Amino acid sequence: MSKKRVVVNPGQDLSWLRIFAGNSNIQLVKKICDQLGTSLGKSVVNTFSDGEIHVEIDESVRGMDVFVIQSISSPVNDNLMELLILTDALKRASAERINAVMPYYGYARQDRKVLPRAPISAKLVADLITTAGASRILTVDLHAGQIQGFFNIPVDHLFAAPVLLEYLRHLGNDIVIVSPDAGGVERARAYAKRLDASLAIIDKRRDSPNVSQVMNIIGDVSGMTAFLVDDIVDTGGTLARAAYALIEKGAERVYACCTHPILSGKAVKMISESPIVELIVTDTVPLAEEAKACPKIRVISIASLLADAIRRIYEDESVSCLFV
Repeated sequence: MSKKRVVVNPGQDLSWLRIFAGNSNIQLVKKICDQLGTSLGKSVVNTFSDGEIHVEIDESVRGMDVFVIQSISSPVNDNLMELLILTDALKRASAERINAVMPYYGYARQDRKVLPRAPISAKLVADLITTAGASRILTVDLHAGQIQGFFNIPVDHLFAAPVLLEYLRHLGNDIVIVSPDAGGVERARAYAKRLDASLAIIDKRRDSPNVSQVMNIIGDVSGMTAFLVDDIVDTGGTLARAAYALIEKGAERVYACCTHPILSGKAVKMISESPIVELIVTDTVPLAEEAKACPKIRVISIASLLADAIRRIYEDESVSCLFV
């Protein structure tokens, strides 16, 4: 029996819990550690001169319940390799359980074959993480919920909605929740239900990857405050075009919110020049300096949500109450 199982005061004794992290999102990891009242595990994660990832675990983790926090964000492949090598190092150091905490699951948009000879990269990444030694996955707002089925280990899929909704509730009445495409309708409907708001959908047709064109708006947005809801903002083209279309259809103001602010290429410039009043994002992915300087982008931390989930997993409590 694990030593962790005989803790006298559950919820207080975290002596058998260890937090480790790669370099993808150190600020979020520090906030999570502060929420838990613990410190970041002692490790070295850097690169050799030829670019290979180098990892050292500088404390004993034998019999520990270890949580490795790493977003698979830019630079995607480096951060993925850091996660894999950290997990392997902890497994070989005799950690009892290794929980891979991925606030942002990279490669999630490659979740199916869109061409005859295309890979399913999201499944490949799942296999790599499992093979490396992870025994549980904790992630936030997967681009496609079915990615949970790519793993043969438990997956706790959290949603950032409670954190974002807390902020959206203070932005006024007469609002309409807008899905920027048909694939996000379920997400938008959940927001609309929680806010007791109406729902609209944007019919978008994509001519090529990362290029989109708004064609039509389904629903009434005239005279209302529109909230565009999405899980990922990458190039920003979808949100910017959607905002223009909403204004043309009579919306008074347009806000947007997303969980994962990838914001690649000219995304920040596109958002800045668009009619969007404010883009509310979480810190699953660290913002580039340009994005930090943009007055339209507001960051809300999900550290407390992840810390609560980590504590519940460590204490073998139910996490289902966080799946809202």
